[in-house]
Amino acid sequence: MTPYRERLTAPPSWWLAALLFALVWGWVFVIATNWSIAIVVTALLTVAGFTLVWRYGSLLIAVEPDGLRVGAAFVETAHLGTVTSLDRSSYRTRLGTGADARAFLATRPYLDHGVVVAIDDPADPTPYWLVSSRRPDALAAALDPQHDPQHSDRTIGEATRGEEA
Repeated sequence: MTPYRERLTAPPSWWLAALLFALVWGWVFVIATNWSIAIVVTALLTVAGFTLVWRYGSLLIAVEPDGLRVGAAFVETAHLGTVTSLDRSSYRTRLGTGADARAFLATRPYLDHGVVVAIDDPADPTPYWLVSSRRPDALAAALDPQHDPQHSDRTIGEATRGEEA
């Protein structure tokens, strides 16, 4: 396994939405009370909103010599099965109609591609991990040195779209 590290963070639009939420409520408090209360409310809501965006939007993915770490979850190298990078449609299918309720999902709504990592552990009821990634081919290659990006769902999906044009 090749060392790999990726930190997913929320897009700028999420940060802007948290700030606008705080500013709107600050304006409501200016109208309803006074400036000092409005400033305190705006500051508190900005801190709370930014904290929520950071906590939910942030995810660390690391391929280490002893296994795969996604957030607080960890699976040992011995239990990692096949790895497939997914294009947008395959990824959405795995989140919806093609999903297994027993799967471990480490997905973020602001990303529409990722990898599926099969779990080869008879004692673990989890059949696979579905992990969001901005660089699914690089993550798949780090997990499986024999991974061929030309045979991934991502490449197949992109080739199909190219033929339709």
